[in-house]
Amino acid sequence: MSRSAPAARLLPRVLAGLLLAAPALAGAPEGDASGLLRQAVVLGCPEGGTAALLGVLPGARLVASEAIGPEAAPVGRRERLALAGGGALVLERLAPGGILRRFTASYEEPHGEGTRPRLLALADGGCRIVQGRALDWHAFPAPDGSENGGGPDRLVLLAADLTGALAAEPLDPPVPPGRDPEGVTVAQVDAGVAYDLPAIAGRLARDAGGEALGYDWWDLDPRPYDANPAVSPFFPARHGTEVAGLLLAEAPGVRLVPYRYPRPDMGRMAAVVEAAARAGAGIVALPMGSNSRDLWEAFLAAAGAHPEMLFVVSAGNDGRDIDERPVWPAAAGLDNLLTVTSSEADGRLAPGSNWGAESVDLLVPAERQAVVDYRGRPHLASGSSFAVPRIAALAARLKARHPDWQAAALKRAILALAEPPPRAGLVKAGWIRDPLAAP
Repeated sequence: MSRSAPAARLLPRVLAGLLLAAPALAGAPEGDASGLLRQAVVLGCPEGGTAALLGVLPGARLVASEAIGPEAAPVGRRERLALAGGGALVLERLAPGGILRRFTASYEEPHGEGTRPRLLALADGGCRIVQGRALDWHAFPAPDGSENGGGPDRLVLLAADLTGALAAEPLDPPVPPGRDPEGVTVAQVDAGVAYDLPAIAGRLARDAGGEALGYDWWDLDPRPYDANPAVSPFFPARHGTEVAGLLLAEAPGVRLVPYRYPRPDMGRMAAVVEAAARAGAGIVALPMGSNSRDLWEAFLAAAGAHPEMLFVVSAGNDGRDIDERPVWPAAAGLDNLLTVTSSEADGRLAPGSNWGAESVDLLVPAERQAVVDYRGRPHLASGSSFAVPRIAALAARLKARHPDWQAAALKRAILALAEPPPRAGLVKAGWIRDPLAAP
């Protein structure tokens, strides 16, 4: 978990001269989604405008309305309109302190038995459209043989008229060809990785035919690209590339198996663990977690069934004692789990990092770490997420020297490197001053 992952930014690949016609999409009135969104902003953006919008959309109905933000002090409202053609319109009005700051209207096209996001209009506090965003989709066969697998292929930045394409960024590009790099196999479970970056593509674990072994357990396709649309599919967060880059920088001999975590169904985490085991991963980096143990039951059962595999997990960045208020799976206490948190360079607990005298094993310097983002641009990042690749890299270097070592031996050797931190009682084992100085 990172405290400083940059907001998703566009313009990595400018599409010079490309123009999109107004999307003619099923489920939108008269098939014109761009026109629908322009109308949604004109009528729906002003306070109370949803009723006016419903008045001009035959067959449309309001199916959901919820506050955005804390219940005691909401900062806006989100409303969902079901359209007569089977699509949906989502309106979000952000008005902290009662002053409109931003309004978005997004169109979801019919897909299978539901809908999927296709086009968004972003308006300012004056209800003027300032940009649009569109998602292009592909499809892969899902494990059950259906065509529901696959996610959006790219995110296109549109001009204010919602038709002119200004730039695009990849969301699921093809995996570059290559050969298996050999080395110590490490699996990483995160939001995916930017496998189109040469530094990562060259270290992807592959089978004898050159096919990469990673997998997207979110979209159920073979392209685990770095994108987390949990907050908004039109503004995906990026995280896994930064983690993977730090891992590979500190353990260049790693054979990387990237997995995109299965947010739609965390029960798939059992399959993730089994896939990592089949790929030969004796080390699994897991820089993520949540407050709900129920979401992690499948993972915990699968991880417990593989005592030979070492799982390096982040403690989180909520500034709290996870002995008292657990974060999962960090607080699970499995023998083959190593929970780490972030420290400053002098061993002090980093601001915002979680701790726990029983649940957290190690303090690891993980502030202001040099990483690269999904475009390959360098910057600094901080948080317990970045303690994970530092210790996973240490484990990989140890395993390279001792190929027969499994989780118990690796964990024992790593904990033996810990020294007392400046402040006692925060973690179980201690502080590793410099993971790179270790073997």
